Amino acid sequence: MLQALLLCLVGTSVSQDLTPDVVIYGGTSAGVIAACQVQRMGGSVLLVDPDGRLGGLSSGGLGATDIGHKDAVGGLSREFYRRVSRHYDRPEAWRQERAEEYQGGARASDGEVMWAFEPHVAEQIFEGLIEEYGVTVLRGERLDRSPGGIGLATAEGGDGPTIQWIKTESGRRIEGRVFMDATYEGDLMALAGISYTVGREGEAEFGESLAGVRTALARYHQFAPDVDPWVRPGDPTSGLLPEVGQEGPRRDGEGDRNVQAYCLRLCFTDDPENRRPIVAPEGYDAARYELLLRDFEAGADRAPWSPIGMPNRKTDTNNNRGVSLDWIGHSEPWAEASYAERADLYQAHRRWTEGLLWTLVSSDRVPEEIRAEIRRWGPARDEFVETGGYSPQLYVREARRMRGALVMTEHHCRSVETATAPVGLAAYTMDSHNVRRYVDASGHVRNEGDVQVRVPRPFRIGYDALTPVRAECENLLVVCCPSATHVAFGSIRMEPVFMILAQSAATAAVHAVRSACSVQAVDRDRLEERLLADGQVLAPPPAKEAQTGRPLGSLGTIVVDEDAAERDGFEILSQSAAGWFGAGYRHDGNDRKGAQRVRYRLQVPEAGRYEVRVAWTASGNRASAVPVEVRTGGRFERFELDQRQPPSQGAFQILGSWELEPGELVVEISNRGTDGYVIADAVALQPVTD
Repeated sequence: MLQALLLCLVGTSVSQDLTPDVVIYGGTSAGVIAACQVQRMGGSVLLVDPDGRLGGLSSGGLGATDIGHKDAVGGLSREFYRRVSRHYDRPEAWRQERAEEYQGGARASDGEVMWAFEPHVAEQIFEGLIEEYGVTVLRGERLDRSPGGIGLATAEGGDGPTIQWIKTESGRRIEGRVFMDATYEGDLMALAGISYTVGREGEAEFGESLAGVRTALARYHQFAPDVDPWVRPGDPTSGLLPEVGQEGPRRDGEGDRNVQAYCLRLCFTDDPENRRPIVAPEGYDAARYELLLRDFEAGADRAPWSPIGMPNRKTDTNNNRGVSLDWIGHSEPWAEASYAERADLYQAHRRWTEGLLWTLVSSDRVPEEIRAEIRRWGPARDEFVETGGYSPQLYVREARRMRGALVMTEHHCRSVETATAPVGLAAYTMDSHNVRRYVDASGHVRNEGDVQVRVPRPFRIGYDALTPVRAECENLLVVCCPSATHVAFGSIRMEPVFMILAQSAATAAVHAVRSACSVQAVDRDRLEERLLADGQVLAPPPAKEAQTGRPLGSLGTIVVDEDAAERDGFEILSQSAAGWFGAGYRHDGNDRKGAQRVRYRLQVPEAGRYEVRVAWTASGNRASAVPVEVRTGGRFERFELDQRQPPSQGAFQILGSWELEPGELVVEISNRGTDGYVIADAVALQPVTD
């Protein structure tokens, strides 16, 4: 892009010999927030933006904010979401729909913040912050990643080297006193010789129960049963289909270099006047999507994507199901790839995405109702104009991860261990997308690597996770590739958290400059005092008194809890309303209407009459007509549940009783067309006796 090739400066001018207090490499949301914090504290800062477009993922299509716990977000991170809310408070912000028509929700109950937004709105807010704080931005200047791209020196009596200067590909040399890496890849960190890792640790390294290969957890974003992986079905001699890896099953808990899949977040719209068509990419090869088509033929019956409603009839559309927007198995090279190799990888991901969409709208092997659903949508004409409606920002979910003075692990996420010197909180699920696709022992194709395990409460991230080991570098801070295992990074890697860590790291950088000390020697008490004064949240909210759920066995003889069911959405686990079964219940967040469902599969052991029982916790904010479908054999019945009212049997509602033959009975709860929160708890079969 022309913008990425030009040098554009905002705020004060940049001279060749400028030596700012802090040099920040990376124009991500974290980079912008860090730069603003340095300016707020009266320091001097230079933000070097290699992409020519501020905001990273937050302006690159990820408008559905993953927060985990809204009260864990403070400081300038929360200020960003306040500005989103203020933007949409203006009537003129609503062009394709009225504010009252927007069904996406994602506002705080008091209207203070808003967690959902269009990409261009995020970019405008970041640009507004830069202008307001007078931050100097050097745009379109990429780090020279050759050995000559950095100057390192060790002072007499110092424990480790310091970065004296960095150089860009254009030859510009930038000096500074403290440096910060705010890239998703950790390029400056790697150039400085800091220890890092790529991929998944093994279970033994840190004693993490979720580490490494996890085929036993492979329940979500999975194929229908018995999808054949061979070019000629049933014939291994014909070779594997495209997109199936050669590597077979491995032992759970083993580590590897596999990296969770990347994708493009799609800002699509169903507004015909603002919608670009879905077209076949250049060089489209239908054979690459044979797995997708076989998945449908094996029983997959949902559109393989997750469109989350954004304002103005737009979406933030993410991966969902077995073959989707995630290009599984192609992420590992990105972290250490050259710029040219990354450009090729981006284009390959985009071709995968456009080819997937074209297959979904054009192939007669895709169920017609799914083709019709996808055809309603297309890239928004008023977003990502220079790149044809598709984001130029690949969703780099994970790349390098520093090995610093403190390594955040699953034990911190579970609050078994507590980090000292906290600089922010994380609260999202330990979340990894699939990393590979393989042929299992039965000869069928499976995905592996998906992890979705909630954290019990917000947890502290320690300052030492942002600093290298002192012997490796004394004046570098790392905010988007912090020192964490793959499992812990799955919770930390959310945009609000990156912004929180960036503000805290910027505060530490200014303290280091003013105290003439290494970043490792910053006074932690002074740092905490300033962070709290700036509105950062450093301690989790008090834990609620533990409640006890009803035993699952009291619901019926054959029981499936919501955690053992197949879920598209319904990620929010709660215990707020008493009366739940098992460990709690899940709800849809009153969001993404029509895109979330829970499917319970119950096995009928022998012929006889059975009651189908459904449990929920009632409240006035629940939906009044929740769609429920029951399928078994040739039987198909629909029901609607008023979840504002308690179940008719007190703890559960009996949908009916039927004479059943041995086999599978499926109960599906969805949030299609609902007018409030939809609850998913346990479902049971109970034999009926005289």
